[in-house]
Amino acid sequence: STGPGTNRERTSPRNPAHSHPARGDSSSIRAEESPEGVRVSVNVLSDQNDRPVLFVVRQKEAVVSFQVPLILRGLYQRKYAYQEVSRTLCQPQTKAEVETQHFYVDVSTLSLNTSYQLRVTRVENFVLHVATVAATGPFFPQYFKYEFPEEVDSVIVKVTSAMAFPCSVISIQDILCPVYDLDNNVAFIGMYQTMTKKAAITVQKKDFPSHSFYVVVVVKTEDEACGGALPYYPLSKDASPAYVRSVLFCLGIFLSFYILTLLIACWLRGSADGLGLAAGERSLENVAGRPRLDSLSSVEEDDYDTLADIDYDKNVIRTKQYLCVADLARKDKRVLRKKYQIYFWNIATIAVFYALPVIQLVITYQTVVNVTGNQDICYYNFLCAHPLGNLSAFNNILSNLGYVLLGLLFLLIILQREINYNRALLRNDAHALECGIPKHFGLFYAMGTALMMEGLLSACYHVCPNYTNFQFDTSFMYMIAGLCMLKLYQKRHPDINASAYSAYACLALVIFFSVVGVVFGKGNTAFWIVFSVIHIVATLLLSTQLYYMGRWKLDSGILRRILHVLYTDCVRQCSGPMYVDRMVLLVMGNIINWSLAAYGLIVRPNDFASYLLAIGICNLLLYFAFYIIMKLRSGERIKLIPLLCIISTSVVWGFALFFFFQGLSTWQKTPAESREHNRDCILLDFFDDHDIWHFLSSIAMFGSFLVLLTLDDDLDCVQRDKIYVF
Repeated sequence: STGPGTNRERTSPRNPAHSHPARGDSSSIRAEESPEGVRVSVNVLSDQNDRPVLFVVRQKEAVVSFQVPLILRGLYQRKYAYQEVSRTLCQPQTKAEVETQHFYVDVSTLSLNTSYQLRVTRVENFVLHVATVAATGPFFPQYFKYEFPEEVDSVIVKVTSAMAFPCSVISIQDILCPVYDLDNNVAFIGMYQTMTKKAAITVQKKDFPSHSFYVVVVVKTEDEACGGALPYYPLSKDASPAYVRSVLFCLGIFLSFYILTLLIACWLRGSADGLGLAAGERSLENVAGRPRLDSLSSVEEDDYDTLADIDYDKNVIRTKQYLCVADLARKDKRVLRKKYQIYFWNIATIAVFYALPVIQLVITYQTVVNVTGNQDICYYNFLCAHPLGNLSAFNNILSNLGYVLLGLLFLLIILQREINYNRALLRNDAHALECGIPKHFGLFYAMGTALMMEGLLSACYHVCPNYTNFQFDTSFMYMIAGLCMLKLYQKRHPDINASAYSAYACLALVIFFSVVGVVFGKGNTAFWIVFSVIHIVATLLLSTQLYYMGRWKLDSGILRRILHVLYTDCVRQCSGPMYVDRMVLLVMGNIINWSLAAYGLIVRPNDFASYLLAIGICNLLLYFAFYIIMKLRSGERIKLIPLLCIISTSVVWGFALFFFFQGLSTWQKTPAESREHNRDCILLDFFDDHDIWHFLSSIAMFGSFLVLLTLDDDLDCVQRDKIYVF
């Protein structure tokens, strides 16, 4: 027994085993003989965990210290206490033929009276040939020494166990002191493997200057690393209501949209108007007297530009005074339906192949954070990070639920619209056959799927937000912006819209530039010059496409035609643009895009992914504004439901962007600098500003999709040869 203070003993390897108080004597080891290992075992008989006993074993070239009870930590900071500890002493290299080695054991505690047993034993077969470890555990690890024979350059260390569990670690370490032989430090040096029943490590002589190494065997405190089960720790009673309340809050918000949609659908079915969920007998609108706007005229008799595939697939009459939707809706409806359905199936396939590795990667990140305890890996808002299970910030994941639920709701609305439209076609309804914008739902299905995938991938990003996986949060935002622009273009150009393959190829190119910009764009002048040139050229090509409404060709004669137009319109005679209003809008769009390109080239922002996304969103908004203005200039009107959607969605977008720009963390800075931006929760003491951004932006995207869906409902009774193309 011992009391407060320190009790010192000197002992040696020759002393077999004894209990305190003990006195050791010295012994000698001959270098040419196989040396034996020495183990110091301690068992504290008193149960006083609040006043541990400290043991310090001092050798000539090493010091080993441990306290009893020995506290080892498992995953998620779980603690395991051991009253019995056994450690093998390190054996430094001996140079003399005969050398006497002494070591001292210092025992100290603040306890008034503590009983313990101290034993010193020899380790048989310490120099390894073929050995069997009879017993080991987290509190009594074992290690052995192996020396390379002269003629051997590499060996395979094979370890077998009769039982799969407990989980073990096999480590190969150089002959240095100290030896890392505890569960919490065995991975610090050398090579190691986890093991259930078998392990094998190839060791090369060249990696060890002393031509010898230690084989360390440690049993882990938990079996999770080897595939075993972890103890279940339920949420505390105090924490459970907060989590349940927050989950119910999210479900309540977004499921209310389902109820609201159902109520509106029932109301519109009675009034035979609105979301297209009801079919009624309506007379064709008398539009014969609609005025023709000169700026909307699309063809002059001496205009030689043509549609890309007019030679073999389009029957557009080139001498018409203006171009209408009927001229670009001549293809077989079944062919077009299959063409646009490919958009949905392609994006569904992309989603599966994209999401699976993303999920695996972020789970790996989260596991590393949990195992290592390194909180600098992930850029959370640590002042409002609520863990659940293995997840460190469950609130940032839960708040993405809106994208998934509202994306699913949009798909259900599209499905109902398509069912009603197909029923109208089966009964040869005149409105469905001859009136309104041609109904193609493939792009709408793709948009709804993209919204759901944005929610999934945003949740994956927020499992461990950092520099390397930010692209997961933005990839489907690019998809959504591109699909919305394609849908706007398809409304007035149903026959000549881009195929799914070319559209997704362009979006893949955008994502490629996003990754390249994130990796290489920071401060790289050459990259920004190339990207700015590509941006400007793409802007000019898109402007040409919109100005001539697709009636131009990009081929070897494009330069000749450009020079011809410049000569005839600017040199030979000074004439204004053929389509004034369209030219004004496109000039404004070019000014904005050229300004964005100049900003990127001059400032070179570090967050290239957000910069690229801003370009896409700005162009989507420009094209939407262009569409609305041209629609109103054509004498068309916007009905009540799309007008309400536009107003409410704009308001929600404004609030959403306010919360987005709060900037609670940023991976563009160091983890320490990022935490300067952290803020407390602001909603239910559970959600932060970025969670509010998730809520509002999902609602705003859903509203934006409804705007695209219902924007041209005023044309459902207008014959297609009276609907202008722009």
